[in-house]
Amino acid sequence: MSDITDLIFEDHTWFREQFAVLDDLRATRTTTQAGTAELERVWRPLADRLDVHAVAEEEIFYPQLLRVGEDPEDETLDAIGDHNDIRDGVRDAENVDVGSDEWWAAVDRARLANDEHRAEEEREGLANFRRTAPSGLREALGRRFAAYFAEHPSRATVDTSDKDPEEYVEANEDTGSSAGPERTPEAGGLGIGSLKGQ
Repeated sequence: MSDITDLIFEDHTWFREQFAVLDDLRATRTTTQAGTAELERVWRPLADRLDVHAVAEEEIFYPQLLRVGEDPEDETLDAIGDHNDIRDGVRDAENVDVGSDEWWAAVDRARLANDEHRAEEEREGLANFRRTAPSGLREALGRRFAAYFAEHPSRATVDTSDKDPEEYVEANEDTGSSAGPERTPEAGGLGIGSLKGQ
């Protein structure tokens, strides 16, 4: 079973690939019904995965980064803000005709926010977690992360509303502070604290 950082990296690779497919379709700039259907075929699962991925990270990964990471607050604040920007682009694309100039502008906003988020997360949050979190914790979270997508195959089943980054960090730091000795494997656990309640 892959650990959560591997699964997040896999999603990042898939996002890059899907946006590249949209680039190829954009190059043809076909506005036929078939062309629009092809855009929709690529965009629909990408939009769903972008939103569900963000919520899964917020429910599973970032609370644990706040608990075991080295000074993870700024990384988490940035990540939640990025997630909001990605969600906004996805939401804007849903409110206009697929393939229109307005749709492409919204898709571009989601892509830019996602590109920036991926780069920062890979350089900072994921690297921090790999250094500080025990492998047992990463694997346990990986199981939860994989199961999350089975439970939530589309964004229709998750809360895609924007979150206040500061409120998110404060709420999850408070939760993390109560984890006590369960934070480390030396304390007799995997360091997953109260994962069931999250």
